[in-house]
Amino acid sequence: MRAVMLMFDSLNRHMLPPYGETTVHAPNFARLAQRATTFDTFYAGSMPCMPARRELHTGRHNFLHRSWGPLEPFDDSVPQILRENGVHTHLASDHPHYWEDGGATYHTRYSTWEFFRGQEGDPWKGVVAGGPDRPVHERMVSQDRINRSYMPTEAEHSQTLTVDAGLEFIGTNAQADRWMVQIELFDPHEPFFTHQAYKDLYPHDYDGPAFDWPGYQKVTEPEGQVEHARLEYAALVSMCDRSLGRVLDAMDEHGLWEDTMLIVNTDHGFLLGEHGWWAKSVQPWFDELVHLPMFLWDPRTREAGARRTDLARTIDIAPTLLSFFGLEPTADMQGRDLASASSSGAPEAALFGIHGGHVNVTDGRYVYMRSSAAPQNGPLEEFTLMPTHMRARFSPDELAAWEPAEPFPFTKGVRTMRLEAASGWMNPWQHGTLLFDLETDPQQLSPLVDDELELHMAGLLVRALRESDAPASQFARLGLPREGEVSAEHLLARDHAERARAMAEPMPPAEDFAAADLLGSPVVEVLSSTAGRVVLERVVPELLHTEMVSLPSAVTLRGLAASGALSVDQLREIDAALAAGVS
Repeated sequence: MRAVMLMFDSLNRHMLPPYGETTVHAPNFARLAQRATTFDTFYAGSMPCMPARRELHTGRHNFLHRSWGPLEPFDDSVPQILRENGVHTHLASDHPHYWEDGGATYHTRYSTWEFFRGQEGDPWKGVVAGGPDRPVHERMVSQDRINRSYMPTEAEHSQTLTVDAGLEFIGTNAQADRWMVQIELFDPHEPFFTHQAYKDLYPHDYDGPAFDWPGYQKVTEPEGQVEHARLEYAALVSMCDRSLGRVLDAMDEHGLWEDTMLIVNTDHGFLLGEHGWWAKSVQPWFDELVHLPMFLWDPRTREAGARRTDLARTIDIAPTLLSFFGLEPTADMQGRDLASASSSGAPEAALFGIHGGHVNVTDGRYVYMRSSAAPQNGPLEEFTLMPTHMRARFSPDELAAWEPAEPFPFTKGVRTMRLEAASGWMNPWQHGTLLFDLETDPQQLSPLVDDELELHMAGLLVRALRESDAPASQFARLGLPREGEVSAEHLLARDHAERARAMAEPMPPAEDFAAADLLGSPVVEVLSSTAGRVVLERVVPELLHTEMVSLPSAVTLRGLAASGALSVDQLREIDAALAAGVS
């Protein structure tokens, strides 16, 4: 018994041939669909990158208790469980977040592992350029350009090297038994770096700035530039497709289809202008981000060319792997073995979200996105024994007031540190509570206001929260009952509808504003004038009183609107007042 997992990052389901019409050249995904089972209703859970990988290891949701962070001491880890039961587990990856503070406990759960450098501004090659006081993203872009210069050919691209290593493991161990290899590719995560052969698949006229790394914000670029980024992403998907083809060739060459499981999956998608947004995390978790491609070849069922329509989730992968190797899923795992599951045994709902953002639930048709009940987006807490963020340790100020929390059912009797979560720009209250019908509105363009349906979906959400042992603070933040039934007093979609409409409005071009210069100036400069301060005090007092302490000094009003901290309506009101010289 052997298993191969080929995992991508930020792979969009709707752009792959097995899921409908697409202009993306990806013949190997079509080939895969003929050899495996294609899942039509597969959903993400905890997001983004490392929270999703924590789910892969543990088979349970974590975003209700913890932001981005390492595996915790009480966490189950499938690669470790397999290793301890005589299954050699190997990780080959170019995913840089494994080697940061917030991911440093994952790769060491495997029997062996190897890493290939250079993705997304990875601090790899030491070429001194600029100073350390530059904004983080600017430093990352600069480092990324340096890294690319050390990958002049496709053969030297970190994606290629990762697949080379995975295939070497397969070839070396093809005659051995009881192993699992995880070939994990950072691509097609941004930035969308490919060599010319893949770009040539998507010829187009473009003479704008280099643009293959969109920001996490609303679309502000002209349509030609947006389309260019989409095609750069498509080129990278085509490169990923070639890597998939190499893995399928190895399955053929070594006769692995007889007794080797193959999983091809991803953690989440990436918005390329849909809903007027780039990327993920800072906006609601729309279907493009959470409705995932998933393919499974399981020698136990031998279902090739099949499609599954029952609801399935990322948390199902862990128990599926354990069961395949004859091991029982642990008591703390929430998922199910996909081989033994059927539509009659499917879960009633899938839970998904990000720590501090919307908490969402879907039954496969309806999607309910629950925002915070109040603009303060609190209370919000972290529960951890591993106090690190994505790229940094928790600061002494953050740790100064921590308190011991009572054990959760999944912490194996261990008390964690309970800390007030650090405030940030991400605030689901700005976007409101949303309800969609994917059958009649698959693009999620028209939120529903339906009290009866919301009551039903809120009930599903509360049950999912309770099954996930959500802390009391999450129920309070969302305005939902920790005990008892959901009732009409808990509904929010109707009250939030106008705010949701305003926040969903796309960003107009800068030339549409009379005071464009002021809107594009740092907020601190606008505040330096009496007139500017009066305008902001009147239109967005909460910005001055609660957000200014966390805003970078160079941030602009237009930048705040692009990030979702202000609505377009608020930006227009500020613009009109500034242009008129209101004081």
